[in-house]
Amino acid sequence: MLLLDTRTVPRAERGEAFRAAMLEASLPCRVEQRTPPERMHALMHLVPLGRAAVFTTDATPFGLVRTPRHVQQEGPDVVAIAYQAAGCGEYTQLGHEQLVQGRDLMLVDLTAPYAFGCAVGGGSRSVMVPHEQLALPVDVIRWAVPRLRASPLHDLVRRHLEEVCGRAEQLAGDPGAASLGTATAELVRALIVSAAGDDALRREVREETLLTRVRVYIGQHLTDPALTPATIAAAHNVSLRQLYRLFSDAGLSLEQEVIGQRLELARAQLVSPAGRRRSIAATARACGFSDASHFTRRFRATYALTPREWQRCGPFG
Repeated sequence: MLLLDTRTVPRAERGEAFRAAMLEASLPCRVEQRTPPERMHALMHLVPLGRAAVFTTDATPFGLVRTPRHVQQEGPDVVAIAYQAAGCGEYTQLGHEQLVQGRDLMLVDLTAPYAFGCAVGGGSRSVMVPHEQLALPVDVIRWAVPRLRASPLHDLVRRHLEEVCGRAEQLAGDPGAASLGTATAELVRALIVSAAGDDALRREVREETLLTRVRVYIGQHLTDPALTPATIAAAHNVSLRQLYRLFSDAGLSLEQEVIGQRLELARAQLVSPAGRRRSIAATARACGFSDASHFTRRFRATYALTPREWQRCGPFG
């Protein structure tokens, strides 16, 4: 959902429009505009994914301050996990100060005061998850705020958030959007517990979220022809027997999970502008299939069309 595009707002009203849109997407706070109205621009979207939501902002310099008075006002208990798609953010909460840039993630507990600013403008991407969905003690969440980088899950979650935020509007229209939101919340929960360092809770959450983490890991390594059950098991510190049992207990097949995700990737690539010019064999290789004939057979069995037929007619044929 488009919250704001200042190109459609008179210059004199852009500051108030930005403030109203920010408050609609977030919780009560002081919104500071650091750019004269005539030079100000902002593009903001809020996209629900089940109980979670993606919030994106591309804007000239601004600041947000959530004070103790704001915290006392009624509102949902929410955690935001965010990164900068462009520019650098300055973040302060619970005595923690952080420059957010590059591959860094930022965790914000919106039930506590905080300050965030973007002195040179840029792009902020965040996923907001209700405290209730995380089902974690608030002190565990707050203990994790300055420690995200210490978790081995940091980069996996960062890549997942980049994919989700980059395609949020497209994904929101998919029948699996709510499940995607739940999976994203599970990954955020695992990251928080891992960063907080609560060993007993970490073991519990690691077991609860293992299937989600494995499926996300597979999705992030689909194009690697060296992706095998052994490499997947090693990446998650489990045995092959444990890995297969994990999928079996969920009524799933590890082999079908990998092939199914690769087929979905190929299906999307075949009808992309670049994919329509690429050979079927090249697309198969790019999606992790070493044998083009095997790829064609699996594609036809799954979608009742050959890759060539799908490439020619696409979803509108």
